[in-house]
Amino acid sequence: MERGRALPPPWSGPGILLLLLPALAGGQPLAAGDAAYEEWRATGVRGRAVELSCGPVAAAPPAVVFWSFTPQGEGVPRAVAVGSGREVATAPGAGTLGRVTLRNGTLELRELRAAAQGRFLCQGLFPERGRLRVGYAAVLLRVLVPVSKPFVRPTAAAAAEGAAVALTCTVREGTEPLSFSWQHQEPRGGPSVTPVGPGGSGAELQLTPANRSHTGWYICTVSNEVNNRTSDPVYLDIVYGPDEPAIRVEPFSPEQGGFSAGEREDVVLSCLAPSNPPSRYVWLHNGSQVHVGQTYVITAIARAQAGTYTCLAENSHLQTRTQATIVLTVYYPPAGSPSCSALASEDQRDVALRCRWLGGFPLARLRWVGPQEEEEEEEEGLMGTSFSMATRIQPGAGTRNGSSFSCLASHPALPLGAACGTTLWVPSGSPTCAAAATKGDEFVMLRCRWDGGTPLVTLRWRDSAGRALGEPAASPAVLVLSTDRSLGGREFVCAAAHPLRAAAAECRLRLEVPELQADSEVAVLEGGEAQLACRQRGGSARLGATVAWYDPMEREVTPGLAKYGLEEGEEWVNLTVRDAEWPGDSGIYRCTATNAVGTATLPVRLRVDRYPAPPNVTISKLRYTRARTEVRLEWRTQGAGNLTGFVVQRRQTKKPLRLRESPSPWETAAGDIEPHSRDRRLGGLDPAVLYAFRVLAVNHRTAGHPSEVQTPAEPPFEAYPAVTGAAVAGMLVASAASLLAVHCIARHRETLPRLHDLLFRTAGHGAQEPVGTAEDAEAAAGGEEAAGPAQGHPCAPGMAAGGTEAAPAQGHPCAPGTAAAPGTTDDPPVNVTIAVTATP
Repeated sequence: MERGRALPPPWSGPGILLLLLPALAGGQPLAAGDAAYEEWRATGVRGRAVELSCGPVAAAPPAVVFWSFTPQGEGVPRAVAVGSGREVATAPGAGTLGRVTLRNGTLELRELRAAAQGRFLCQGLFPERGRLRVGYAAVLLRVLVPVSKPFVRPTAAAAAEGAAVALTCTVREGTEPLSFSWQHQEPRGGPSVTPVGPGGSGAELQLTPANRSHTGWYICTVSNEVNNRTSDPVYLDIVYGPDEPAIRVEPFSPEQGGFSAGEREDVVLSCLAPSNPPSRYVWLHNGSQVHVGQTYVITAIARAQAGTYTCLAENSHLQTRTQATIVLTVYYPPAGSPSCSALASEDQRDVALRCRWLGGFPLARLRWVGPQEEEEEEEEGLMGTSFSMATRIQPGAGTRNGSSFSCLASHPALPLGAACGTTLWVPSGSPTCAAAATKGDEFVMLRCRWDGGTPLVTLRWRDSAGRALGEPAASPAVLVLSTDRSLGGREFVCAAAHPLRAAAAECRLRLEVPELQADSEVAVLEGGEAQLACRQRGGSARLGATVAWYDPMEREVTPGLAKYGLEEGEEWVNLTVRDAEWPGDSGIYRCTATNAVGTATLPVRLRVDRYPAPPNVTISKLRYTRARTEVRLEWRTQGAGNLTGFVVQRRQTKKPLRLRESPSPWETAAGDIEPHSRDRRLGGLDPAVLYAFRVLAVNHRTAGHPSEVQTPAEPPFEAYPAVTGAAVAGMLVASAASLLAVHCIARHRETLPRLHDLLFRTAGHGAQEPVGTAEDAEAAAGGEEAAGPAQGHPCAPGMAAGGTEAAPAQGHPCAPGTAAAPGTTDDPPVNVTIAVTATP
């Protein structure tokens, strides 16, 4: 081997793998003189991945590597995988170890299985200084199994208090050693705690003896060096009770020997006897069962319901009972609470304070206490045998505004007693007056109000002369008057009196005819909306006037009309004229207000103005298109002025095959043309009809003067190239035909002697062939007819536009080159036109 040139190793390629794998399947070591051997331990977790390297990690990968496996407790190795470079082969049955992958000599086992626990042997050929070195590596793999989810089994789901209970935590699989821990949670939730007792940290939890505190949820957690898992909570029920019942009374009113309650008061009796399962409660009143349940509610207790109440508690699971008894006394004060009132007396000079609290046993004691008066207990007070009332007369002149007075009530059934009070005060401000008319304006009601105050204010109506109208009354005071036109402008006075006020207060009211306010004139441009506003003004006695609008034709404007819109407020009515037209909507509109004492009207002039006239328009171009079904129209404006668009109009000026008729009306050919446009293409024309056009400028709804009326011009002639081409083509065809005719006459002298002699006979100067026979004259006449068809003949040439003669189209019966009647000669027929000049 030359230096610097490496030969490929003889073991490279897939062939060596196929040879090595069967040979090494029995676990036979590779033969080598000097082999290195290493051994170490590795740990893997079932279901996860583990990598087993063949030699040190930093060393170069082997050129050829072979992995074998010996299960734990067996002596026969099994081949796993062999590889050389990128060529890898896996032995059959290696899938029982997991998902095997071999890369650069490293064996990777994914989804590791428990069967992979054992000894893995790696045999490799390592290139080293131009030779192959054999290396061995043994990996003792330990496969750890994660802990499965544990479950808890108690010796009994429910046990009596004092019995022995054990809970066992079991797992299906997991590599030992296993560690167990327990948690306990109360039945209604709460922090988890480690239960105290023997065996609290092992697989079995002993609760000896069990008590009620052991009731709740138990959770077991098992862990090993791989993971930890927690069981589902298991409920342990400890049965006990019932304990001695405890009775609670609401409201809580203890007294010697029991409890008390006021008559018609809601009393709640609650019994609690701790027990599991919960106790069954039965209530007895004076030895008779009255209720089943933990809580007994006595609604509006009566005096007959006083007596002894016993609570029986029963545990149906243990068949045990306990009981407790109380005495309930019922007192009944007067119903409700004392009531206080204040009334004016002695012609509004004094105030009578009255306090009442009827019923009850014993009778309630009542007394009035004024400002800054000391409360003094009296053995005797103002009370009756059956009904309790207390009255105090308080002078109005000597009482300060805002003074408070209290009525104190005492009763044995009310430890804190009862009280009511009133404050004497004058309302602030002054009375207010208002007037209103009934439906149909039959009556007028005058209303006077001054709310508030204790006692209430006394109100009285008077006329302007001071005469009293009606009887005094508390607020509000209403005076009803019959409708009369004479009431307009009359004044009425409402006088208010209060005991704490030295001088009377009053308000005045004048019945007024409606008064209106509106703009005298409103201007709006044509097409806009005009709003006519009408507002009432004046005092508060407008009596609910009815406001209406009338148009210039004296027709009342009602809601729902398309032309008008009505908007109403408390003191105003607005009329909206929509889409104002000129001059139809201009005129005088009337706003009318009517109440029970008169009518008022106010005219409003509406002026509808037109928009300024737009500029004039002139047509600069109007021409037909070639097909005469469309026209091209251009225009321009003259002068200044606003405009919002253009309108093009047309009409017929003359119709074919008809007598002259009067001009037809103008019709719109194009509308809503943008104001910046100056041209338009109009179609839909009848080629046989002559049209006239004009253009108008429009400023909103105002149209300017129409332009001059024009008819479309004919389109420019565009047939000159075609005619010139046809003429040149005709000349070429005629020349070719003439040459062919001369050649044919020369070849057929016997058949056409006259033509031959005429063309090829030599004649002297000025010689002419005389016409001596009738046949010659006919021939000469025939030559003139052959010069071309007569005018009006079907084959006569047509006249093109511009007066030029149009050549027949190719293929037409009269076109050059069309064959005549078939002859008898074999030569192809030739159509020849010869011009002959005949002399008489």
